[in-house]
Amino acid sequence: MPEEKTTAGRVAAYSDAVFAVIVTIMVLELKVPDQPAFSELLPLWPTAISYVVSYLFIAIIWINHHYLMRFAAAPSLKLIWINLLCCIK
Repeated sequence: MPEEKTTAGRVAAYSDAVFAVIVTIMVLELKVPDQPAFSELLPLWPTAISYVVSYLFIAIIWINHHYLMRFAAAPSLKLIWINLLCCIK
């Protein structure tokens, strides 16, 4: 079996998958109102705002992560472990 070379792109791709799972789990928590009326959405405004703020927070982290990964030429084992631990939090 050929040995695959670990690159910064592969580490970033793994992190992309983790961020995608986080955003997907966030969407699963959104509940549909009982009645199909716009007035039923009004009581859900705190949930909507918290979702938007959470999404923006994750987007900022994701953008910063991609910016930092541009500077990693060949990731070391230490960088891979730090990246894994940061994605878990």
